[in-house]
Amino acid sequence: MACCCNENDADIAALRRNQARVLWAVLALNVVMFVGEFTAGWLAQSTALLADSLDMLGDSLVYALSLFVIDRGGRAKAGAAGFKGSIMLAFGLIVAADVLYKAFHGAAPVSAIMAVAGTLALIGNMTCLILLTRHRGDDVNMGSAWICSRNDLIANSGVILAAGLVALTQSVWPDIIIGGVIAAVFLRSSIGVLADAFAHWRQAGDTRDVGRAPGPG
Repeated sequence: MACCCNENDADIAALRRNQARVLWAVLALNVVMFVGEFTAGWLAQSTALLADSLDMLGDSLVYALSLFVIDRGGRAKAGAAGFKGSIMLAFGLIVAADVLYKAFHGAAPVSAIMAVAGTLALIGNMTCLILLTRHRGDDVNMGSAWICSRNDLIANSGVILAAGLVALTQSVWPDIIIGGVIAAVFLRSSIGVLADAFAHWRQAGDTRDVGRAPGPG
């Protein structure tokens, strides 16, 4: 009769390989989208586009870190999730600062560039979300990666909406407002990811402690 442990080990190894393939795919997509969207945001002078491109850069770091801990234990994955939450928090604060600056010194961005870049980014991130959805419940590592991808869709939709409103009003304020919303999404999600990572970190520690032999009484 086959050994159950060996079967479980084989299933876990297959799961890890599938997770790695998905993470490599979304990592490559996010690197390409970051370069394209950052360039477009710079040319268009759009806070919303630059914010979205920074999110792509953060996601690239997130997916690279997820790959690094894919075969590691619960505490390593919880630590990686915590780092992801910290990245989301940092980018949220950066975008919030840019929103404040543009509120006093900004000019209306180029709406056509915003619309094209936002649409392409939306298509790319929908692909990433579809790839990650199958693995979102695997562990805290994959779950936090899925949350990052979901947030991207919200940000992309906001960029497209801002582009339409800028074209309609010829005002900087739609771009500023959407940039502010993106920053708020970053900050809110970062708190959730950090809280979840801390809970898993403590749980992994408790599990390790349970497995130890009791000390001399």
